[in-house]
Amino acid sequence: MLRKYSTSRTLSENIRLGILTAFSAGMVNVAALIIFFSFASNVTGHYAILAAEIAKGNWYQVLVVFIWIFMFFFGSFTSNFIVINYNKVSPYIAHATPIVLEIICLMAVGIYGQFFYRETLVETEALLALMLFAMGLQNGLTASISNGAVKTTHLTGATTDLGILASMLLRSEYRRNEEMVGKAKLISLIAVFYVAGAVISGFVYFRIGFQLFYLVSAFLVVVILYDAYEIRFRKFLAHEHNKRKSSVFAVSANSNTDDSES
Repeated sequence: MLRKYSTSRTLSENIRLGILTAFSAGMVNVAALIIFFSFASNVTGHYAILAAEIAKGNWYQVLVVFIWIFMFFFGSFTSNFIVINYNKVSPYIAHATPIVLEIICLMAVGIYGQFFYRETLVETEALLALMLFAMGLQNGLTASISNGAVKTTHLTGATTDLGILASMLLRSEYRRNEEMVGKAKLISLIAVFYVAGAVISGFVYFRIGFQLFYLVSAFLVVVILYDAYEIRFRKFLAHEHNKRKSSVFAVSANSNTDDSES
């Protein structure tokens, strides 16, 4: 899921990456909406707020919203910078590092929110900035390693693409196009799991509060460990296969020796 890059990735790998990260993004975005009355997984609305605050001349709010937008941008920048500079060293480590950084950010939000948060405006603005950085990291990573096929923190583009694909799939010749059908399946699943994560987040937050961010972080750990487990499992299978081949070769060699002696 994290080991392969760009066009070497299969549809199933993109689907696994897409649904897991979309689920976590949905959880984070609804948590931000409930706690801070603002979105954290996209910046479309923040651009509109930025323009409105400029028109009103509220320069402090202009600065705050600009920082929010920049944090999302910088998260995406950081992810792709890590991927393109360290992909040749180890694709898995290069692709897992942005998620580790995202986990650190979300854990920081959870810990601060649970033990220190006093609901002041400055605290709210800072925590939201950290969440936007985390979502920028995630969206930058998924888009980078999937060659733009997987974007999971917002659904505006996904809904547009899905509408276009749905209209095309009404024609039989397009329904026979496996690539187009696969793309529609990928986007649909991303949307479904984003909404599922958002709904579950709403229910869970009202029961455990800021500890929700620990749950999201644990979910992202699963994303990282999935490939680590798969790598170890494949190495184990290869080792066992080589052992069996060696055993068969040894038995065959002994048999040939016995035949020659007789």
